[in-house]
Amino acid sequence: MGRDPRPLPAGRRHRTHRGRFPGGGFVRIPELTVRFTEADADRELRAEVREGLTDHPKWLSPKWFYDAAGSELFERITELDEYYQTRAEHQILRRTALTIAELTNAATLVELGSGSSEKTRLLLDALSKHGTLRRFVPLDVSESALRSAVAAIEADYPDLEVSGVVDDFTTGRLDHGENRLVAFLGGTIGNLLPEERAGFFASLHAAMRPGEWLLLGTDLVKEPSRVIRAYDDARGVTAEFNRNVLRVLNNRLGADFDADAFEHVARWNTDQEWIEMRLRATRAVHVRVRELALDVDFAEGEEIRTEISAKFRRNRIADELAVAGFDLGSWWLDDASEFALSLSIAR
Repeated sequence: MGRDPRPLPAGRRHRTHRGRFPGGGFVRIPELTVRFTEADADRELRAEVREGLTDHPKWLSPKWFYDAAGSELFERITELDEYYQTRAEHQILRRTALTIAELTNAATLVELGSGSSEKTRLLLDALSKHGTLRRFVPLDVSESALRSAVAAIEADYPDLEVSGVVDDFTTGRLDHGENRLVAFLGGTIGNLLPEERAGFFASLHAAMRPGEWLLLGTDLVKEPSRVIRAYDDARGVTAEFNRNVLRVLNNRLGADFDADAFEHVARWNTDQEWIEMRLRATRAVHVRVRELALDVDFAEGEEIRTEISAKFRRNRIADELAVAGFDLGSWWLDDASEFALSLSIAR
């Protein structure tokens, strides 16, 4: 999940340097490489919104949830009793981080969709203790989130080379590095449709050398009512998070959605084994998207799909990885067997 994509102009590279605080003293400005620019994000937003709102049925990409308000709402979601994924992955990482370090001997840790890199500190600590880690490359679509994360990591790990990259993780582009461990955590892989996952795994494998490693977080198939509660919490935080995508379109594309005219829907798809988040019009709605010169009509009860989150079984993820050229080795579960962390090696 990317967050609010506000990177700087294409090709611009920020080197770490010292800048003066207003009250005196100096602060280090983190080094970032920008590959996904604000212009790229705007083009992608316009193309996807036009395609999604004119399709039948209508859809929007979950990547547009994450403006500042959306990011704050998602942080609140991760703290809800119903939302087990973040806690479960933390539990697994606490138990396995040193084992991962010993198995991989990674000299470079690459994190895709890094955000704040909070969970990644468990890996950084373990790899540093193991004595092999020299470089950390966090990659995120949001320059502001990445800059904050890089600054915090540099302060806490002064002997580590940290090179942040502003980019869309789905491209599979990777920085060069020695003996890389690529971490893709949080179950975000489930937000990709099957054909998108296949393309992502293939492009990632193409960017890796044989013997390099992929650490993947995947939410598991479980009782549907348990999944639905995680995506339709009693406090309505997820509902507000879902509706926020309409406010993003209002702010960025001059749309005039009345977000309160849409209700949140979380539905389990048994055949696909994924949860779908939708927004359902509670009345007939006409929307003008000014920046696209697009008029969109919704009938009462009509829905927009805003997210899928696939849930996995071990054999399914192993098969998908194998097709792309990865061999799944280690497979770790949390206490409740609700979430998995897997370690695969590139052939």
